[in-house]
Amino acid sequence: MSLALSTKHGLKLKKRRAGFQQMVSKSRGLYYTISMAAVTSVQYFTERFSLTCNKPVSHLQLACCPSHCAVPWQGKNIRIYENKNLEPPLELTGHHGDVSAMAFRTVRDRLLLCSASEDYIIAWDVDRCYTQIKDGGIASGRVVGTLLGRVVHLSLCPLSAKVAACSGSRVFLLNTEREEAPGVLKAHLGPVTASEFCPWDVNLLISTSEDRTFKIWDVKKGDILFESAVLSAYPLLSLFFMEQNSQFITGSGDGQLWCYTLPVDHKCRLVTKLDLLKLEQKHERNVRKNSSPQNRPDGTTRNDVRGTVETAKPVLRIWAQKLQSSHTSLQQRGSCVWIGSSDGLYLLDLDTSELLMKLPLTGIISDLSISMAGSWAISNELGGNMCCLVTSLFGTSVALLEVNSAGLDELCFRMATGLSVDEQLSAVPSSPLMTMSPLNAELAKHGPKPQRKIGVSCQKSVKDKPLVFHTQVKSSGYNTAPHRTMFRPKTNVKKKSNSAATTSTNMKHLLSEYPSHFEAPCMPYAHLTVSTNPTPVSSLQYSGDGKQIACGLGDGSVFLYNSSLTSNPAVYTGHSKAVNTVCWTHSKRWFLSTSEDPTLCIWTANASEPVLTMGDDRFAKPIRSAQFYYLDKFLLLASGSNLMLYLYHLDTMRDDIKRYKQRSKSKLASKFSMKSGTDITSMSAINDFYSYIVLAAGADRTIQVFDMNQGCMATQIPDAHCRAVHHLTQNKGSPFCTQALESYNLFLSSAITDGLKLWDLRTARCVRRYDSHVNRCHHCTAAYSPCGRFIATGSEDHTAYIYDTRSSNFLHKLPRHSETVLNMAFNPANPELLTGTLDGKLALFHPAESLLP
Repeated sequence: MSLALSTKHGLKLKKRRAGFQQMVSKSRGLYYTISMAAVTSVQYFTERFSLTCNKPVSHLQLACCPSHCAVPWQGKNIRIYENKNLEPPLELTGHHGDVSAMAFRTVRDRLLLCSASEDYIIAWDVDRCYTQIKDGGIASGRVVGTLLGRVVHLSLCPLSAKVAACSGSRVFLLNTEREEAPGVLKAHLGPVTASEFCPWDVNLLISTSEDRTFKIWDVKKGDILFESAVLSAYPLLSLFFMEQNSQFITGSGDGQLWCYTLPVDHKCRLVTKLDLLKLEQKHERNVRKNSSPQNRPDGTTRNDVRGTVETAKPVLRIWAQKLQSSHTSLQQRGSCVWIGSSDGLYLLDLDTSELLMKLPLTGIISDLSISMAGSWAISNELGGNMCCLVTSLFGTSVALLEVNSAGLDELCFRMATGLSVDEQLSAVPSSPLMTMSPLNAELAKHGPKPQRKIGVSCQKSVKDKPLVFHTQVKSSGYNTAPHRTMFRPKTNVKKKSNSAATTSTNMKHLLSEYPSHFEAPCMPYAHLTVSTNPTPVSSLQYSGDGKQIACGLGDGSVFLYNSSLTSNPAVYTGHSKAVNTVCWTHSKRWFLSTSEDPTLCIWTANASEPVLTMGDDRFAKPIRSAQFYYLDKFLLLASGSNLMLYLYHLDTMRDDIKRYKQRSKSKLASKFSMKSGTDITSMSAINDFYSYIVLAAGADRTIQVFDMNQGCMATQIPDAHCRAVHHLTQNKGSPFCTQALESYNLFLSSAITDGLKLWDLRTARCVRRYDSHVNRCHHCTAAYSPCGRFIATGSEDHTAYIYDTRSSNFLHKLPRHSETVLNMAFNPANPELLTGTLDGKLALFHPAESLLP
């Protein structure tokens, strides 16, 4: 790792170099050639210089900082170049063996270079070396280690004078100010490939090895604080710390990346795992779809894109650079990292797990002297551009490349806007309904038939009617005992009145606000088994007031619980196969259920029979998802490739003679189809307020956004996941909690083996990804908290995960589950979380601050 020089120190070095440059000869050696590259035809890469060494340097650790770069010269010597003014170099002599590793670091406002060979490890004060050469002497350094073997990696502590040298399976801890007995960290089973000091805790050091593990060390005590499992079949090669997120990243030889948190207790948690090869394949598919061959965002042609993705790409170097862009969307990217691989540079966004761009060494640039990289040394420059010192994989060439940050900002912006929609969508409507909108449909009211006028001639046709129309007749009183007392009025009865206390209590309950300051619910409160026979909990939802819970099961039944899970449930049986969806109305009077039958039933809480049943005569395929829509005006359901809007009328009156005939009505108002004709796997819409937006996920891995006001598909997100999306859910808020209007444009998508993604509807782009949970085969769902701060998702490791929407790290793992957690539901009125498992068990969780009664 390298830090930028201070301005004061940079001015001091420039003055000393000016005197040094007048004394050094301009001669060239036999084994060295240098050439300045033209900057005319290259847009993003600029080759500042290239040189040829006398020996291969493909896998050596070179050094590069914002102002200087260091390369081995004739094996045993070192030459230091200024990045802005390349000649003449500062030559350092002192090693008796070939230099194998170098590293720059600014310690106490002084630029240090540490170099290693099999005989010595030397610390050089660059400022002092310039002074010695200017005074006519020889640049000298301080020997801090002797005969430590072949050192493959060096790293200097950012706040102290410590240096870590990786040699064999050991890490030696040295002092750059004096030579002393080194401390030794030894526990790896294979050669150590890299080690780095933690920037925010200098007593921590992480090392990676060819045994495919990493270890966290306590530098003072020499103890292991954390040891990972075997991560890959290939050795771990690189390591980098993300200080702003308290995370670190490690990469392997087959192009795998792991991002971990580094908490105070040193119990690392996996944030995300990436495959560089798969990210490149997805990136190039998007480039082919959204760019013409003549004008691609990264400058490639169609021939450049095809045939480049064949083998795994080793992660040789990891470096972070925050893009200094004038665009607000790009300024907020604080998780972008550069990956140096054998064929070029890759810019990744860790929040979304997406490849933003690729800068290959071949294809777009014809005048680079290196086509395959053996090692990278990357550093930010004072002007904002990035300097890359790269060695040839199969040759002896070394080149200094400069990456134009301004061009990268424009490239990122073009790629970001190239995939966005033409007109920004919003879940909150900003325009009135159109005249021809499908949402204007109305169901014809069937009132009582008008009575016909009956004349005198028709009176004879009127049939006799019974005198009693009731099932019970009041007794005449013949068989009752005679009254002994006269009627006595009650004179001391208190008048019933709507007291202020009662009114205030009711109003307090209606207007109670959701405690958004509470932490996420993570403490177990209640636990019960739904059925004696294990059956999956396929769907869960709270009523709008948070008092009741509808629970759909895999055996076709629906259970209705109170919110505390204390009383016996009401059971509703109207389906012959597994229930897919349960959903409450906004008015909290009805709830629906759909099944694989395929049927849809609408229930009321005080009746055991459905008020409305829509059978398989209307649907050729099962109803995968259904809900009430547009403040209960419509029934919105997905069956096959069709998205259907139904108008409905519910009538609870029953005729005992004609019980088979239902009085409720439904009518198809509008029908929409997926663009590709694929089946709909999930659907989502907001019913708590008027919204025109409906989301539908297809089996072809797309997410399509429908605008019901215009009656058409507004936009489409291709390749949303690597598998078909099995669950969509929006940030719908709650009547008890207020959020910013922009928050309602966020929605979640889940897919097997591809984690959980958070999307912004306004740009139709992924803004964050969560994949710490396990989801390999079951359709685990996710839920948004009413306050919009937390996301809960099920997992196949018998736990539930709670994420913070502002970070990719999970906050809590909820234990006490006997099987895979399939479904989640937040209480809209209280900070409670309900989970349902594969074996038919429910668990209720409360926040740790206050266990609610």
